Amino acid sequence: MKNNSLTVKDYLASLPEDRRACISAVRQVILKNLDKDFEEVIQYGMIGYAVPHRVYPAGYHCDPKQPVMFAALASQKNYMSLYLMCVYMGGVPGSPAAKHADWFRKAWAKTGKKLDMGKACIRFKKADDLALEVIGEAIRRVPAKSYLQYYEAALQKTRPRKTALVRNTTSKKAR
Repeated sequence: MKNNSLTVKDYLASLPEDRRACISAVRQVILKNLDKDFEEVIQYGMIGYAVPHRVYPAGYHCDPKQPVMFAALASQKNYMSLYLMCVYMGGVPGSPAAKHADWFRKAWAKTGKKLDMGKACIRFKKADDLALEVIGEAIRRVPAKSYLQYYEAALQKTRPRKTALVRNTTSKKAR
């Protein structure tokens, strides 16, 4: 459910009271644990937490005008979502990013709460569905500089593969 709000205050005000309270509770956990080099923004119709251009001038690789997204909160039609890119970017097995993703899943499991998660999206209907202490720790463990290392490593991992696919396709057409 896309929200056209331009500020976090407006985004929260646009939500029904129960969702506003839930999103606000998760937001407070994020803000309490967020590194100083991230900024709270409205991005892609959600409350986002991004590495701003003052820290990473190159911006998001797909749209350099956008800052690099780290996390986001959204109210969807049937649930609310928390996007944690630092968990999604599991990286190469054994890498710091992969270790963080593995730690996150294990720490969540220890809470006894069900993890309803896609690649980066944790779906929930109420704050009690979430392991808020694990979310806070996951945010705290990845300062912006570390996150940018994960991000750049993920870019390096995907770029050569795209080039190889283009070459393979071209060589097949030539045959």
